Amino acid sequence: MKNLEKNYNPKSFEDRIYRQWEEGEYFKAIVDKSKEPFTIVMPPPNVTGNLHMGHALVSTLQDIMIRYKRMSGYSTLWLPGTDHASIATEARVVEKIKLDGKTKEELGREGFLEEAWAWTEKYGGNINKQLRKLGVSADWSRSAFTLDENLSKAVEEVFVNMYDDGLIYKDKKIINYCPVCNTSLSDIEVNHEDNEGKIWYFKYPLKDSEGFLTIATTRPETMLGDLAVAVDPTDERYEDLIGKTLILPIVEREIPIIADDYVDKEFGTGAVKITPSHDPNDFEVGKRHNLGQCVVLENDATISEGYGKFSGLDRYEARKLIVEELDNLGLLEKIEKINNSVGHCSRCGTVIEPLLSDQWFVAMESLAKPALDAYKNGELKIIPERFGKIYVNWLENIRDWNISRQLWWGHRLPVYYTEDGQTIVSKEKPDEKIYGKVTRDPDTLDTWFSSALWPFSTLGWPDTDSEDYKYFFPTNALITGYDIIFFWVIRMVFSSLYNTGKLPFNTVYLNGLVRDAQGRKMSKSLDNGIDPLDEIDKYGADALRMNLVSGNTPGNDMRYIDDDVKDKRNFANKLWNASRFILMNMEDGKEYTLNEDRLTIEDKWIISRINTLSKDVERLFKIYEMGIVASNLYEFIWFEFCDWYIEFVKTRLHNEGEEKDNAIAVLLYSLDKILKLLHPYMPFITEEIYSYLPNSVDKIITQKYPVYEEKYDYSYEEKSINKLIDAITSIRSQKTELKVPAKKKSKLYIYALNEETKDIFTKLKSSLQSLANLSDIEILDEELDLEDVATIIKEDYKLYLSLEGLIDYQSEYKRLEEEKNHVISELKRAEQKLQNEKFTSKAPKHLVDMEREKKDKYTKMLEEVERSIEEIKEKL
Repeated sequence: MKNLEKNYNPKSFEDRIYRQWEEGEYFKAIVDKSKEPFTIVMPPPNVTGNLHMGHALVSTLQDIMIRYKRMSGYSTLWLPGTDHASIATEARVVEKIKLDGKTKEELGREGFLEEAWAWTEKYGGNINKQLRKLGVSADWSRSAFTLDENLSKAVEEVFVNMYDDGLIYKDKKIINYCPVCNTSLSDIEVNHEDNEGKIWYFKYPLKDSEGFLTIATTRPETMLGDLAVAVDPTDERYEDLIGKTLILPIVEREIPIIADDYVDKEFGTGAVKITPSHDPNDFEVGKRHNLGQCVVLENDATISEGYGKFSGLDRYEARKLIVEELDNLGLLEKIEKINNSVGHCSRCGTVIEPLLSDQWFVAMESLAKPALDAYKNGELKIIPERFGKIYVNWLENIRDWNISRQLWWGHRLPVYYTEDGQTIVSKEKPDEKIYGKVTRDPDTLDTWFSSALWPFSTLGWPDTDSEDYKYFFPTNALITGYDIIFFWVIRMVFSSLYNTGKLPFNTVYLNGLVRDAQGRKMSKSLDNGIDPLDEIDKYGADALRMNLVSGNTPGNDMRYIDDDVKDKRNFANKLWNASRFILMNMEDGKEYTLNEDRLTIEDKWIISRINTLSKDVERLFKIYEMGIVASNLYEFIWFEFCDWYIEFVKTRLHNEGEEKDNAIAVLLYSLDKILKLLHPYMPFITEEIYSYLPNSVDKIITQKYPVYEEKYDYSYEEKSINKLIDAITSIRSQKTELKVPAKKKSKLYIYALNEETKDIFTKLKSSLQSLANLSDIEILDEELDLEDVATIIKEDYKLYLSLEGLIDYQSEYKRLEEEKNHVISELKRAEQKLQNEKFTSKAPKHLVDMEREKKDKYTKMLEEVERSIEEIKEKL
C-alpha cells in the first residue's frame, strides 16, 4: 500500500500539483448551458506590481469561493488580468529612462511608449506567476490586460457613446494637479492627511481709508491671485464694509469686499480671501460674483510670470518670501498653529495643487441615480451592510468625474481638433480631406475609466453576441478590498448599468486590510511589510491561505501574526499525520466499503458530525462567511476527527477482521469528506492526500462538494458522543486542577437528570472509563449524599469524582469558590436581562425564553455548588 511521505513537506508537491492543474486545464471555464454559471472577475492588480498580503487575502477569498462553486456543480469562470496603471507605470518608466540619461520629452511620445511596453513585457505578468504560487484557480487562458485591443475598443465605444449622449464634456474647472506626476487627479486619487500647519493673519488695507481688513489663510502664496475678500452676509462686524474696495498688498490690485454664504464666520477672522483659480470653493464663489480668473501658479507649482521676484519660485519658497514681505510692510498680524487636512497625490505623495485647467469630465448626476436605486431596492447586496451607507453617501454627493490625464501611458482620448477650432469625438481618425488637418488630444484617460468596464469588456462587450458575454455576464460576486469602493466598485456599477442595462454583479464582498501584529498598516516607511512568497517558502501556501481567512469577517481588518501561521502549518501537519495513520492501517488490495448496518455509536457520531458540518458550511457560504467556515473546519478536523474519533477507533484497529475493516471504512469515508470540505481552503495538501486514497477518482478539484444527507442525520448518536466528550474533557480538566497524577485512577459516580442521559452513559460506560482513566463507574438511580468527591455539574447530569487519597481539599475549596462566583455572575446577567423591560417586550420570544431557562439553570447550579462548598468545609 502506497503511503504518504513520513514528514509533511509542502515544497515537495505544491508546484507539481499546480502544474498538473494547469496542464489538465482544470481551471478552464466552459460555456455549458446545462449548468448554472458562476463568475468572478479578479480585481486587476497593477501590471508591474508584486504580490503583497492584501493581494494574497483577496485572491484566497476569491479562490475559496470559486473552488466551492466549481465542486458544487456550477460552470465557473474566474477571469484574471492586470491593469496598465497609468500613473504608477509611467512614473516607473520615467525613472528608468532618467537613469539612462534621457527624459520623457526627449524620447517623444512614440519613443516613450516603446519604453513603456518594453517595461511592461519585462515586469508585467510577474504577479500572475506569484498568484500561481498561492494556488489561485483562475482561467489563465482568458487573462486580460486593460490595454488589450478588445478592451481598448470597448473604452473608445463608451467614450464616444457618452459624449454623444451629453455625458462627457470639456470645461475649465478647478482640478487636483500633481506637480510631480504632472497630471490631473480625480478626487478619489487624492489622500487627505492631517498635518500640523499654520494659519497666517494678514491686513489688507482699505482703499480711501486708513483702516484695513484682516484675513486668515493657510496658503499665503496664492494671495497673489486674490480677486476679492468675502464675508458672511449676516456677520454684523463687516456689514458696513460690504461693497467697499481693498488694496491687495504686494500686487496693489484693487479687490472688492463681497458677501457670500460660503464664508464661515467662526473661521479665522470671518473674512476670507477669494482666489478663484486656485481653490474649488473660491472658484464657485468667483462664478457667483463674476470675479473672473487670475492664475498665479503653474503646473509645476512655481509662481507664474508677472510677479517680479516671486516669479519662477517654488510655491513653498514663494510662501516664505511673501510672508517676510508682508511682515516688513507691517501687514502680518499673527501666526497660529493648526491641524488641517492636506491633499496628497495617492501615487507619489506630493501635496497636490488645486489648479484651473481645461479638462474632460463625466457628468455624474444621471449615472449615479440608477446605481443608487439598485442598492436601495435590494438588487445589489453589499457585505458587510455598513459599507452600504458609504456607497449611498458617495453617490448622493457625487461630483462630476475628471477623466483626462496629462500622461502618455494609457488609453488616449478619441478626440480630435481641427485647425478652425472644431472638436471631433470619433473612434477613427477624421478624414482630413473633409476636415483639413486634425490634431489628436494628447491626454489619456483615467485608469479607472477602463477598469470600470472590466466585468463586461473582458467578456467580449461591445460584441453582445459573444458566447462568454451571453453566458457569464452579469458576473455573480465581486470580492475586493473596502479601500477601493469609490475607485472601482461604484464606477463599475454605474458604467455597467449605462452600457449594458444590467448590474455587473449582484453581490459585493468587501474584505478588510491585512495589518502587522501591532495593528499597523503595512508600509515601506514602517518597514513592516511581510512578503507572502517568503511565508509560502517557510510554511507552504496552504498554511498562509488558512491563516489569512480563519476567523476573518467581512470588512474587518486582520492582524498577521507569525505564530498563527505556524499554527496553521501545524494543523496541516496534523491532517497529514492522521491521513498517514489511516493509510498505514490498510491492507494492499483490500476494498473497504461503508456498511451502514455495522456502524458503532462512534461511527455514527463522526458521520453525523460531518453531515451537520456540511449543512452548516453550505449555509455559511451562502452568506459569504468564509472565515467562519475556515474556523469550523479547523476545529472539527483537529479536535473531533483527529483527537477524538481516531482515539475512539484505535482499539478496533488493533483487532483483525470485520471490526477493523469497518473502522477503516468509516475512517476513509470521513477522510474523503474532510478533504473535499477543506479543499477550497487548503487545495494543495487536500489534492495530495486525496491522490493516495484507494477510491479516489481523477483530481479532488473535480469532485462533488459534500452536502447534507438526511439518511446520515444520527442526531441521537451525535448528542451522545458530544456528551461523552464533554464528560471526559471535564474529568481530565478536574484532575489537572486537583493535580491528580496522570496514572492514578479513581471511581466516578454519574447521576443523570433524565432517562435519555442515563441511557447514554450506560451505553458509553466502557469508553468513558477507558478514555477518562477511571477505575470504575457507577451510574446512580437516585442522587446520593456522597463524601470525598469532586462534583462536576452539567445541565442534565452530575459527575462525582471520588477523591479518596487524591484530593487537596484546600485547592478544591478554592476551585468551588471560583465556580460559585462564575455561576453568580451568569445568574445576575440573566436576571438583569429579564428585569430590562425593553428586552422582555421587544426581543424575540425565543431569546426571552432562553434567558429564563438560563436563570433556572444557574439557580440550580448555584444551589449545587453551595452544597459542595459546605461539604468541603467540613473536611478542612
